[in-house]
Amino acid sequence: MGQYTKLKIENGVARLLLDRADKRNALKRETLEEISAAVAAVEGDQSVRVVILEAAGAAFCAGMDLGEMQSRAESADGRSEWIRDSQVYRDALRGLFELPVPTVAVVGGAAVAGGVGLVLACDLVLASTSAFFFLPEPMRGITAAMVTPLLVYRVGAGPAGQLLLSGERWTAETARSRGLCLDVVEEGHLAQRTDALIKAIFAGSREALAISKRHLLQMSGMAIGELLDQSMQISAAARETGDAREGLAAFLEKRKPNWQPEN
Repeated sequence: MGQYTKLKIENGVARLLLDRADKRNALKRETLEEISAAVAAVEGDQSVRVVILEAAGAAFCAGMDLGEMQSRAESADGRSEWIRDSQVYRDALRGLFELPVPTVAVVGGAAVAGGVGLVLACDLVLASTSAFFFLPEPMRGITAAMVTPLLVYRVGAGPAGQLLLSGERWTAETARSRGLCLDVVEEGHLAQRTDALIKAIFAGSREALAISKRHLLQMSGMAIGELLDQSMQISAAARETGDAREGLAAFLEKRKPNWQPEN
């Protein structure tokens, strides 16, 4: 059991819980390292048939811990720290994405920024009617570079651009209409719907489902691992700009950012 996550494996179901409800499950570097460790444990357990990614509290995940990001910006070795953060996030996303068993994200509230990436790394998404998906990175002077390859893979370039560039949230119903969510249910029925999906997945062969996942990725023509590697560099570089520093400072100080025009 980690400090910020919990893993429970029982009767073929691995439940990975984001457990930092007091901070809306914001992602520290340690959180992402715990996710990767949990993924490794699941991958080595042949009894696991499905992985459920869920979260404690009202929010699914508020994205990266911006206080931690700000401390990186103020450090003497910010770039190497940002690259390390991006590497750790990439490893968590890739680990979830490449697991040989079906993965299900159960989203009962807000999925924001890096939290959207965790959702997209999962094969299937169940959401409550109160859930929403939001990529506010440009408002903070940074980019959603690490999320972009997975978003394009799941919903296509056109819808991906709508979420990346509009500055607007997708409600759970909108996300379903774009192909991001399998189903949207009332919050009180989310656990029941999750159990029904687990039962349906269990009707399939573990080996056949693993082959299906590999074949699906091959058919897409997208080398997600390579794209995440490229995105890692873009993400780290974007955090070095003056706008990135201003955007993070403005968010933490609860004021509007003062964007400076390019020369």
